[in-house]
Amino acid sequence: MLTTLLLILTLTVPAAAGAAELPIFDAHIHYSHDAWSVVAPKDAVAILRKAGLKRALVSSSDDEGTQKLLAEAPDLIVPELRPYRKRGDVSTWTKDQDVLKYVEDRLAKHKYAAIGEFHLFGADADLPIPRRIVQLAKQHGMFLHAHSDVEAIDRIFQQDPGARVLWAHSGFEAPARVREMLRKYKTLWADLAFRSDQGSGNKVTPEWREAFLEFPDRFMVGTDTYVPERWHYVPENAAFSRGWLSDLPADVAERIAWKNGEGLFAPGAKR
Repeated sequence: MLTTLLLILTLTVPAAAGAAELPIFDAHIHYSHDAWSVVAPKDAVAILRKAGLKRALVSSSDDEGTQKLLAEAPDLIVPELRPYRKRGDVSTWTKDQDVLKYVEDRLAKHKYAAIGEFHLFGADADLPIPRRIVQLAKQHGMFLHAHSDVEAIDRIFQQDPGARVLWAHSGFEAPARVREMLRKYKTLWADLAFRSDQGSGNKVTPEWREAFLEFPDRFMVGTDTYVPERWHYVPENAAFSRGWLSDLPADVAERIAWKNGEGLFAPGAKR
């Protein structure tokens, strides 16, 4: 009952002011197996459009969820392949040979913009299966969407200096540390999903302002619908993002809101 009420409210409340003026490329959306019975594909697409999204980078556990949304809205969905068949794979995938077979089978069947979002930390990045994932991304011209600490990001780039990595949640690192990593790796981008430390209201913190002004072309916003209930916060998160983005120069705000994601992941974008 509560879930149904939330969905009705999400689809009927007027869109936030400014939605038409500033589109959003949401770089961190999941539509996993436990979301389908809560939010049907048509309803999920309606939520994304209600939020004023220009496009969304979508992955799921398993991949069927991504394919459902892509079939429903190919103009809106940018598919990425998550190496998880179920939620339990989060903690075991780096040592599970069946995961690798699953990824290779899906790559043979469908086209994707990225592999991820996957969880990878420390020295585990050098295990054989993560190494093969890095190779597959290079082979297929895809991004790696890594929920990782600094050490794992370093190890990915040691394996492939030309890797293109989208750093999920900016590693949950402080802005100064994120800037260090962006200086170090020219093909590292950072999403801001599930972070609320950029500012409050319509103000950006000084630390994040410095990061955004130094690297206006390297950040993207995101929601992270990691549980089904988070789907009902996509419009709210888009409105929150527009709030703090309004405190930045207009060209910087546009880049972070949608132009960076569109330039990297839209159909026809050079990969």
